[in-house]
Amino acid sequence: MADPEYIPADAESNELARRSDPARNLAVVVYILQGLSFFLGGITGLAGVIVNYVKLDDVRGTWVESHFRWQIRTFWIGLLWTVIGIVTTFIIIGWFILLGISIWLIYRIVKGALALNEGKAPA
Repeated sequence: MADPEYIPADAESNELARRSDPARNLAVVVYILQGLSFFLGGITGLAGVIVNYVKLDDVRGTWVESHFRWQIRTFWIGLLWTVIGIVTTFIIIGWFILLGISIWLIYRIVKGALALNEGKAPA
């Protein structure tokens, strides 16, 4: 029976290499910027999506590309529904839209960051 604490040397070096990957670190920074956008009026979310677009060609074909696409989609869908929510706040439904999109954004940021930490694509 295999020892559950045993980690093969090559798996450990792969884990270390994955965690020190500059593209992965950029994705971490973008998830942080997206999270901070709740407190700083969205400007950090905009900075994050700019980083995504500028570096997208550099990560194309790597395991981090799915995170960049996830982050870009999160930004644009979040922006669309936030605008719709703001425009409709005067008829009350907008407040529910804003609450819903806030919960959805938090979910996407957390789910993506956890998947990134595990070395998996967000799904």
